[in-house]
Formats: sequence, structure tokens, C-alpha cells
Amino acid sequence: MTLPLPGMFLQFIGVAEVTGAIGLILPGLLRIRPILTPLAACGLLIIMIGATVVTLAGGEVVPALVPLVVGLLCAFVAYGRRSWGSA
Repeated sequence: MTLPLPGMFLQFIGVAEVTGAIGLILPGLLRIRPILTPLAACGLLIIMIGATVVTLAGGEVVPALVPLVVGLLCAFVAYGRRSWGSA
């Protein structure tokens, strides 16, 4: 059972995921604004929490493991790339 979501909401989530991926890659690649990497990872973590909850609410347990694992990876990146307290 899949939950019906509005098309504009799905487009917003898609744009947020793409900009989050860009925020994960470009700061490290171009060596500019490295604070954006953990912020992008935190944003993607929030999206993945929502994806896990929506998938579980649809009654699907095994497919919910994918956004759960991606969310855990985002949390790992956010923690590993944090800059607070490293002075």
C-alpha cells in the first residue's frame, strides 16, 4: 500500500535531495565553504527520516531499510565533517 502524496510535494523533495547531494559533494571538491557539507548531510538526514516514516506507514518494512541506511550514512557524514569544537 502506497500513500498518495501531492505531485508538487514530490517535486520539492526531489529538488531538496538533488541540492543536498550537491551540497555534500561540491564543498569538498572545490574546497569552498566546508561548513555546507554537514549542513547538507543534516538536511538529507531529515528527508531520509521522513522517507523511512512514510514507507513504514505504507506497511512496507523491508523497503524502509534503504532510506534508513542512507539516513545513517548522512548522520555519519554530518558527525564526521562537523567543525564545531575542533579549535
